[in-house]
Amino acid sequence: MDSLLPAEIGELARRVIEENAALGRKVAVAESCTGGLVAAALTEVSGSSAVLDRGFVTYSNEAKMQMLGVSEDVIDTFGAVSIAVAWSMAQGALKKSGADVAVAITGVAGPDGGSEQKPVGTVVFACAKRNEDPETTNAELKYFEDAKTRAEVRFQATLVALELLLP
Repeated sequence: MDSLLPAEIGELARRVIEENAALGRKVAVAESCTGGLVAAALTEVSGSSAVLDRGFVTYSNEAKMQMLGVSEDVIDTFGAVSIAVAWSMAQGALKKSGADVAVAITGVAGPDGGSEQKPVGTVVFACAKRNEDPETTNAELKYFEDAKTRAEVRFQATLVALELLLP
């Protein structure tokens, strides 16, 4: 067995490591619905220790608040699956790491937990870069309506997060 993860994820993770290493960039990830899959994908690649600074698996709201400094008011106002929370997670990961770029992922992987406003397959991403104005942090909500299972939502979310880590 060469990898625990699908080839598509492995290939993208390899590119993230190689391209960031070439620039001397460190990355961090703050994961909720992906549960550490992005960090796992990166650590499947030889040489990842030169690029991956750390990963935060902040599945609960309490973990988001304690580990990343996400405000309870932000979670209460917008919900854990929101642009505001993803933005705060990315900023917190950047502040609490030595990374040059941090990506955050929060979403509803299902099969339970969805609502009319945030159905299963709703995932929010944010990418923050050191020494850039936090107002320029890119945060985006995606809806993976074609993902029929929890695994498919997490797979798609992992791919998007890895793409955000490419220079």
